[in-house]
Amino acid sequence: MTGDQRALTVGLLGLGVVGSGVVRLLHDHADEIAGRVGARLQVGPVAVRDRTKPRDVEAMHALHAAGATLTDDPSAVVGADGVDIVVEVMGGVDPARDLLLAALKSGQSVVTANKELIATHGAELLSAAQEQSVRLEYEAAVAGAIPIIKPMRESLAGDRVRKVLGILNGTTNYILTRMTEEGADLEPVLAEAQDLGYAEKPDPSADVDGHDAAAKAAILASLAFDAEVTRDQVFTEGIRDVTATDIAHAHRMGYVIKLLGIAEEVEVDGQRAIGVRVHPAWVPAEHPLASVREAFNAIFVQADAAGALMFYGRGAGSLPTASAVVGDVVPAARALLAGEQLPRVSVARKPIRPIDDAIVQYYVLLDVLDEAGVLAAVAATFGDHDVSIKSVWQEGEEDHAQLLLVTHAAREGNVQACAAALEELDVVRSVASLMRVEGREV
Repeated sequence: MTGDQRALTVGLLGLGVVGSGVVRLLHDHADEIAGRVGARLQVGPVAVRDRTKPRDVEAMHALHAAGATLTDDPSAVVGADGVDIVVEVMGGVDPARDLLLAALKSGQSVVTANKELIATHGAELLSAAQEQSVRLEYEAAVAGAIPIIKPMRESLAGDRVRKVLGILNGTTNYILTRMTEEGADLEPVLAEAQDLGYAEKPDPSADVDGHDAAAKAAILASLAFDAEVTRDQVFTEGIRDVTATDIAHAHRMGYVIKLLGIAEEVEVDGQRAIGVRVHPAWVPAEHPLASVREAFNAIFVQADAAGALMFYGRGAGSLPTASAVVGDVVPAARALLAGEQLPRVSVARKPIRPIDDAIVQYYVLLDVLDEAGVLAAVAATFGDHDVSIKSVWQEGEEDHAQLLLVTHAAREGNVQACAAALEELDVVRSVASLMRVEGREV
């Protein structure tokens, strides 16, 4: 470092779990970061909702060492003279959207870990950044420390991505791992996850019902296919209906159950359309995603030239997510020093394929009467709806039986109509479970 090299100031919006990690990394790795940037990065003002709230001790020590102020006034950060980069780790859409738009329009570069915000207003924020020729970075918004945004946006820029499959939520992966390895039902494992801090108390719906994964899937689809995809366009099912019986049947057939975020681009009526969905699925035991355990995340990318790629690591937590945030701060700082403008990105308006038109395989579990002619009646119903059966397994129990079927790839709407018709058959007591299969035919 030479004496005439300038320092850049990084202001923060939020000082929770991730914000504390960011402050600690900027302090603890200050010399290494300065060498990589070509300037020292100093933590500037930090705006929080409640200054009296207890904070991470190490983060507060780092703030004190930097001479940074803690304030409840976001205008001390957003649009403030001397604040070069705004890091947003407060979460939520409001007031984060208005604050970041104001920061970008004032000429400040922005780094955010806010998946909900990017998944709903990412195109608007990107447009504001491009108008002011400043940076908008959001690596930490998807899968924590796993580098996926930059590889999708830069490393694969010369390729064509066909499909992205991801385990995008560590909480549900932890729950499904425990259910798989212990044969447990969901509720006791969910309670354990809440006690460990993986799932929110009292309402774990963001994780368990798939909303967190859906926001990340929208972001990945937007990047993979150069399109504007928002959270509300993602078909979403959570894991509440997954049972220990489902998991046992999957294991018997050579599969494991994972909550997947899936984005793919397909040809529909002569034009390219995007399908984005989040749901539990059977995954072949030999597929790379099947071995991802506990609270880890993984993203599997299929591209024309690069082939199959997988990105794996911790998807949440203070320091893993903070690592991704600081990893975005560094190139934003370099761009400021070099006077680099944000590259213009062309975002196309592409139709979203309705879930009924998705081509999928299915696992179907039927509770049926144990009598002659049942299998013929069931098979005829599948045939009437253009759904082909790949494999069948049956087990009798007193006067009824369980009939497990795995289909070949078929149109989603046809499978759902078939399931409704099966419910009406006299020989079918119930459609006990219906779950998609990923990783082989489709």
